[in-house]
Amino acid sequence: MPAEALAISSDDDDDPALSNGTKHLAVKRPKTEFTVINLAKKVGTEELLIRSAKMYQEYMKQIPIPAQRGSVISFTSWSGLAKSMKQLYRQPLHYLTNVRVKEWDRMRGDEAIEPLDTVIHPCKAETNIWLMEEVHRLTASHQFLAKLWSADPMYNASIDSVFPQL
Repeated sequence: MPAEALAISSDDDDDPALSNGTKHLAVKRPKTEFTVINLAKKVGTEELLIRSAKMYQEYMKQIPIPAQRGSVISFTSWSGLAKSMKQLYRQPLHYLTNVRVKEWDRMRGDEAIEPLDTVIHPCKAETNIWLMEEVHRLTASHQFLAKLWSADPMYNASIDSVFPQL
């Protein structure tokens, strides 16, 4: 029974500097095959992100901003205030709002010893977050969100768990 002939080539393109100088033999395959597969995966992932971002943005638009505030929330950081607001009002904050409050905490630096509620009145700080939240919920583009998400492999960490998993 005749054996099937395979075209072989060297993986290291005759470069003796690679490995220990020996040539590794491999089956020669067209490089376009891998390019097409990778491109298809990338396009599929981008389409999935765009659909997910659209669903997320539509969901967030439906959640009303609380009209009445529950109480004065004491806090030491912006992230702490945001977490307390989520618990008190039983609703998620937008991905962009979560990202922004984390940035505000980083801007304060690690040596920020003074609790934030002694620097900014708690009512003003909470109002500031709700105003920002309203802008994000009502005006953020799902394409923009998908672009941000594709650049951040850990974007799920900034999406509150109240949003159903896609």
